[in-house]
Amino acid sequence: MINVLLLREPSEDAPDRYESAFAGAGYHPVSIAVLETVHTNISSLRDLIQGGPKAKGLSGVVITSKRSCDAWREALQLLRDRDRMTEFNSLVGWCSIPFYVVGQATATALTNTFAAFEDLGLRSVDVRGQSSGNAASLAPFILDDLKERPTKLLYLTGDKNRDTLPRLLNEGGISLESVQVYKTQGSATFEATLSSALASTKDAKHWWIIYFAPSAAVFVTPILRKHFQLEELDSASITCNSLPTKVAAIGPSTNSFLHDDLRIRVHAMAQKPTPEEIVSVITISDNDNP
Repeated sequence: MINVLLLREPSEDAPDRYESAFAGAGYHPVSIAVLETVHTNISSLRDLIQGGPKAKGLSGVVITSKRSCDAWREALQLLRDRDRMTEFNSLVGWCSIPFYVVGQATATALTNTFAAFEDLGLRSVDVRGQSSGNAASLAPFILDDLKERPTKLLYLTGDKNRDTLPRLLNEGGISLESVQVYKTQGSATFEATLSSALASTKDAKHWWIIYFAPSAAVFVTPILRKHFQLEELDSASITCNSLPTKVAAIGPSTNSFLHDDLRIRVHAMAQKPTPEEIVSVITISDNDNP
Protein backbone atom coordinates (compact mmCIF):
# COMPACT_ATOMS: atom_id res chain seq x y z
CA MET A 1 0.00 0.00 0.00
CA ILE A 2 1.23 3.50 -0.87
CA ASN A 3 1.23 6.15 1.86
CA VAL A 4 -0.15 9.64 1.25
CA LEU A 5 0.77 12.65 3.38
CA LEU A 6 -1.93 15.34 3.21
CA LEU A 7 -0.52 18.70 4.29
CA ARG A 8 -3.75 19.99 5.81
CA GLU A 9 -5.76 19.74 8.98
CA PRO A 10 -8.18 16.80 8.94
CA SER A 11 -11.84 17.69 8.98
CA GLU A 12 -13.62 17.84 12.32
CA ASP A 13 -16.47 15.96 10.69
CA ALA A 14 -15.74 12.24 10.50
CA PRO A 15 -15.03 10.67 8.15
CA ASP A 16 -12.64 13.12 6.49
CA ARG A 17 -13.48 13.38 2.78
CA TYR A 18 -9.87 13.37 1.53
CA GLU A 19 -8.83 10.50 3.75
CA SER A 20 -11.92 8.48 2.78
CA ALA A 21 -11.30 9.06 -0.93
CA PHE A 22 -7.68 7.88 -0.71
CA ALA A 23 -8.51 4.91 1.48
CA GLY A 24 -11.21 3.89 -0.98
CA ALA A 25 -8.64 3.95 -3.78
CA GLY A 26 -6.29 1.66 -1.86
CA TYR A 27 -3.93 4.25 -0.35
CA HIS A 28 -3.02 4.88 3.29
CA PRO A 29 -3.68 8.59 4.00
CA VAL A 30 -2.17 10.64 6.83
CA SER A 31 -3.36 14.23 7.45
CA ILE A 32 -1.20 16.63 9.47
CA ALA A 33 -2.02 20.27 10.13
CA VAL A 34 0.74 22.51 8.79
CA LEU A 35 -0.46 25.92 9.92
CA GLU A 36 -2.00 27.26 13.10
CA THR A 37 -4.02 30.37 13.82
CA VAL A 38 -3.06 32.85 16.53
CA HIS A 39 -5.42 35.63 17.59
CA THR A 40 -4.15 39.21 17.58
CA ASN A 41 -5.43 42.56 18.87
CA ILE A 42 -8.12 40.89 20.98
CA SER A 43 -7.92 43.55 23.71
CA SER A 44 -8.51 46.26 21.09
CA LEU A 45 -11.44 44.30 19.71
CA ARG A 46 -12.83 43.89 23.22
CA ASP A 47 -12.76 47.65 23.78
CA LEU A 48 -14.35 48.28 20.39
CA ILE A 49 -17.16 45.82 21.17
CA GLN A 50 -17.73 47.37 24.58
CA GLY A 51 -18.11 50.84 23.04
CA GLY A 52 -20.86 49.61 20.72
CA PRO A 53 -21.24 50.27 16.99
CA LYS A 54 -22.47 53.87 17.38
CA ALA A 55 -19.20 54.95 18.99
CA LYS A 56 -17.41 54.25 15.69
CA GLY A 57 -20.29 55.11 13.39
CA LEU A 58 -20.60 51.52 12.20
CA SER A 59 -23.56 50.28 10.16
CA GLY A 60 -22.56 46.62 10.09
CA VAL A 61 -19.81 44.02 10.51
CA VAL A 62 -18.03 41.87 7.92
CA ILE A 63 -16.75 38.46 9.03
CA THR A 64 -15.42 36.29 6.22
CA SER A 65 -14.10 33.32 8.20
CA LYS A 66 -14.83 31.25 11.28
CA ARG A 67 -11.43 32.32 12.64
CA SER A 68 -12.63 35.92 12.83
CA CYS A 69 -15.77 34.70 14.58
CA ASP A 70 -13.61 32.83 17.09
CA ALA A 71 -11.72 36.08 17.76
CA TRP A 72 -15.02 37.90 18.37
CA ARG A 73 -15.95 35.19 20.86
CA GLU A 74 -12.61 35.47 22.68
CA ALA A 75 -13.03 39.27 22.93
CA LEU A 76 -16.47 38.79 24.48
CA GLN A 77 -15.01 36.35 26.98
CA LEU A 78 -12.37 38.91 27.96
CA LEU A 79 -15.14 41.44 28.42
CA ARG A 80 -17.12 39.08 30.62
CA ASP A 81 -14.08 38.14 32.74
CA ARG A 82 -12.94 41.73 33.24
CA ASP A 83 -16.24 43.44 33.98
CA ARG A 84 -18.60 40.91 35.53
CA MET A 85 -20.53 43.57 37.48
CA THR A 86 -20.80 46.08 34.64
CA GLU A 87 -23.97 46.81 32.69
CA PHE A 88 -23.30 46.38 28.99
CA ASN A 89 -26.08 48.50 27.53
CA SER A 90 -23.91 49.53 24.59
CA LEU A 91 -23.58 45.91 23.47
CA VAL A 92 -27.25 45.76 22.57
CA GLY A 93 -26.41 47.91 19.56
CA TRP A 94 -24.61 44.98 17.93
CA CYS A 95 -27.97 43.18 17.75
CA SER A 96 -29.47 45.95 15.61
CA ILE A 97 -26.92 46.00 12.77
CA PRO A 98 -26.25 43.31 10.14
CA PHE A 99 -23.33 40.90 10.28
CA TYR A 100 -22.24 39.93 6.76
CA VAL A 101 -20.55 36.52 6.64
CA VAL A 102 -19.16 33.98 4.18
CA GLY A 103 -20.52 30.45 4.49
CA GLN A 104 -23.02 28.68 6.69
CA ALA A 105 -20.30 27.44 9.08
CA THR A 106 -19.38 31.04 9.93
CA ALA A 107 -23.06 31.98 10.25
CA THR A 108 -23.70 29.12 12.67
CA ALA A 109 -20.61 29.92 14.73
CA LEU A 110 -21.66 33.56 15.01
CA THR A 111 -25.21 32.67 16.04
CA ASN A 112 -23.88 30.30 18.70
CA THR A 113 -21.49 32.98 19.96
CA PHE A 114 -24.27 35.52 20.49
CA ALA A 115 -26.36 32.88 22.28
CA ALA A 116 -23.44 32.03 24.57
CA PHE A 117 -23.13 35.66 25.71
CA GLU A 118 -26.76 36.49 26.21
CA ASP A 119 -25.89 37.67 29.73
CA LEU A 120 -24.00 40.57 28.14
CA GLY A 121 -27.12 41.71 26.32
CA LEU A 122 -26.49 39.92 23.03
CA ARG A 123 -29.91 38.44 22.40
CA SER A 124 -29.75 37.64 18.71
CA VAL A 125 -27.67 38.44 15.64
CA ASP A 126 -28.79 39.60 12.19
CA VAL A 127 -26.72 37.36 9.89
CA ARG A 128 -26.73 38.05 6.16
CA GLY A 129 -24.86 36.85 3.07
CA GLN A 130 -24.08 33.35 4.34
CA SER A 131 -24.85 31.84 0.95
CA SER A 132 -21.84 33.70 -0.49
CA GLY A 133 -19.06 31.28 -1.29
CA ASN A 134 -16.21 33.74 -0.81
CA ALA A 135 -15.40 37.33 0.07
CA ALA A 136 -15.45 38.45 -3.57
CA SER A 137 -19.06 37.32 -4.00
CA LEU A 138 -20.04 38.77 -0.62
CA ALA A 139 -19.12 42.30 -1.71
CA PRO A 140 -21.87 42.64 -4.37
CA PHE A 141 -24.39 41.29 -1.86
CA ILE A 142 -23.42 43.96 0.68
CA LEU A 143 -23.58 46.72 -1.92
CA ASP A 144 -27.08 45.63 -2.89
CA ASP A 145 -28.22 45.13 0.69
CA LEU A 146 -26.99 48.40 2.20
CA LYS A 147 -28.73 51.29 0.48
CA GLU A 148 -27.38 54.10 2.67
CA ARG A 149 -24.28 55.92 1.35
CA PRO A 150 -21.78 56.78 2.60
CA THR A 151 -21.58 54.20 5.35
CA LYS A 152 -18.91 52.35 7.33
CA LEU A 153 -18.55 48.68 8.33
CA LEU A 154 -16.28 46.92 10.78
CA TYR A 155 -14.13 44.36 8.93
CA LEU A 156 -12.40 41.60 10.92
CA THR A 157 -9.42 40.29 8.97
CA GLY A 158 -6.48 37.94 9.09
CA ASP A 159 -2.93 38.60 7.94
CA LYS A 160 -3.41 37.23 4.43
CA ASN A 161 -6.74 38.72 3.31
CA ARG A 162 -6.97 39.76 -0.31
CA ASP A 163 -7.95 43.30 -1.21
CA THR A 164 -10.88 42.31 -3.45
CA LEU A 165 -13.68 42.90 -0.93
CA PRO A 166 -12.32 46.21 0.44
CA ARG A 167 -11.74 47.52 -3.08
CA LEU A 168 -15.22 46.62 -4.32
CA LEU A 169 -16.89 48.11 -1.26
CA ASN A 170 -14.82 51.30 -1.39
CA GLU A 171 -15.69 51.73 -5.04
CA GLY A 172 -19.34 51.39 -4.05
CA GLY A 173 -19.18 54.08 -1.35
CA ILE A 174 -18.74 51.83 1.69
CA SER A 175 -15.67 52.39 3.88
CA LEU A 176 -14.20 49.81 6.24
CA GLU A 177 -12.84 49.97 9.77
CA SER A 178 -10.38 47.07 9.49
CA VAL A 179 -9.08 45.19 12.52
CA GLN A 180 -6.67 42.26 12.12
CA VAL A 181 -7.79 39.66 14.64
CA TYR A 182 -5.71 36.63 13.66
CA LYS A 183 -2.57 35.58 11.86
CA THR A 184 -1.50 32.27 10.37
CA GLN A 185 1.87 30.74 11.14
CA GLY A 186 3.63 27.40 10.92
CA SER A 187 2.41 24.81 13.38
CA ALA A 188 4.73 24.44 16.36
CA THR A 189 3.84 20.74 16.57
CA PHE A 190 4.16 19.79 12.90
CA GLU A 191 7.63 18.22 13.04
CA ALA A 192 6.88 16.17 16.15
CA THR A 193 3.53 15.03 14.73
CA LEU A 194 5.19 14.06 11.45
CA SER A 195 7.89 12.03 13.21
CA SER A 196 5.27 10.22 15.23
CA ALA A 197 3.21 9.47 12.12
CA LEU A 198 6.24 8.11 10.26
CA ALA A 199 7.18 5.88 13.18
CA SER A 200 3.73 4.31 13.24
CA THR A 201 3.31 3.94 9.46
CA LYS A 202 4.28 0.79 7.60
CA ASP A 203 6.95 0.95 4.90
CA ALA A 204 5.70 1.43 1.36
CA LYS A 205 7.12 1.50 -2.15
CA HIS A 206 6.88 5.27 -2.10
CA TRP A 207 5.03 8.18 -0.51
CA TRP A 208 2.89 10.87 -2.02
CA ILE A 209 3.03 14.34 -0.46
CA ILE A 210 0.06 16.59 -1.28
CA TYR A 211 0.65 20.34 -1.10
CA PHE A 212 -2.49 22.44 -0.71
CA ALA A 213 -1.16 26.03 -0.59
CA PRO A 214 2.04 28.03 -1.24
CA SER A 215 2.00 29.55 2.26
CA ALA A 216 2.18 26.11 3.84
CA ALA A 217 4.87 24.98 1.40
CA VAL A 218 7.31 27.67 2.53
CA PHE A 219 7.14 26.54 6.14
CA VAL A 220 6.93 22.79 5.73
CA THR A 221 9.36 21.94 2.91
CA PRO A 222 12.62 22.27 4.92
CA ILE A 223 11.18 19.87 7.49
CA LEU A 224 10.01 17.42 4.83
CA ARG A 225 13.47 17.34 3.26
CA LYS A 226 14.79 15.71 6.45
CA HIS A 227 12.58 12.67 5.88
CA PHE A 228 11.57 12.49 2.21
CA GLN A 229 13.30 12.39 -1.18
CA LEU A 230 11.92 15.57 -2.74
CA GLU A 231 13.17 15.58 -6.30
CA GLU A 232 14.83 18.92 -6.99
CA LEU A 233 14.89 20.44 -10.47
CA ASP A 234 18.39 21.89 -10.06
CA SER A 235 20.08 19.01 -8.27
CA ALA A 236 20.26 15.24 -8.48
CA SER A 237 21.35 14.80 -4.85
CA ILE A 238 19.25 12.63 -2.53
CA THR A 239 19.20 12.76 1.24
CA CYS A 240 20.53 9.54 2.76
CA ASN A 241 17.98 7.25 4.37
CA SER A 242 15.09 9.41 3.16
CA LEU A 243 11.83 7.96 1.87
CA PRO A 244 11.09 7.67 -1.88
CA THR A 245 8.51 10.36 -2.62
CA LYS A 246 6.28 11.81 -5.29
CA VAL A 247 4.78 15.30 -5.01
CA ALA A 248 1.31 16.48 -5.97
CA ALA A 249 -0.18 19.97 -5.92
CA ILE A 250 -3.71 21.25 -5.47
CA GLY A 251 -4.28 23.87 -8.17
CA PRO A 252 -2.02 25.68 -10.65
CA SER A 253 -0.92 28.38 -8.16
CA THR A 254 0.54 25.84 -5.75
CA ASN A 255 2.01 23.88 -8.65
CA SER A 256 3.76 26.97 -10.03
CA PHE A 257 5.09 27.93 -6.61
CA LEU A 258 6.61 24.49 -6.02
CA HIS A 259 8.14 24.43 -9.49
CA ASP A 260 9.28 28.04 -9.89
CA ASP A 261 10.11 29.11 -6.34
CA LEU A 262 11.02 25.95 -4.43
CA ARG A 263 12.33 24.17 -7.54
CA ILE A 264 10.63 20.89 -6.65
CA ARG A 265 9.42 18.45 -9.29
CA VAL A 266 5.64 18.05 -9.20
CA HIS A 267 4.47 14.65 -10.41
CA ALA A 268 0.73 15.37 -10.47
CA MET A 269 -1.58 18.38 -10.22
CA ALA A 270 -5.30 18.56 -9.45
CA GLN A 271 -7.08 21.33 -11.33
CA LYS A 272 -9.89 21.40 -8.79
CA PRO A 273 -9.55 21.30 -4.96
CA THR A 274 -11.66 18.19 -4.52
CA PRO A 275 -10.82 14.75 -3.09
CA GLU A 276 -12.01 13.05 -6.25
CA GLU A 277 -9.77 15.15 -8.49
CA ILE A 278 -6.55 14.67 -6.51
CA VAL A 279 -7.14 10.93 -6.08
CA SER A 280 -7.79 10.64 -9.80
CA VAL A 281 -4.57 12.37 -10.94
CA ILE A 282 -2.45 10.45 -8.44
CA THR A 283 -3.97 7.12 -9.45
CA ILE A 284 -3.32 7.90 -13.10
CA SER A 285 0.28 8.86 -12.30
CA ASP A 286 0.88 5.63 -10.40
CA ASN A 287 -0.67 3.55 -13.18
CA ASP A 288 1.47 5.27 -15.83
CA ASN A 289 4.65 5.22 -13.73
CA PRO A 290 4.36 2.38 -11.20
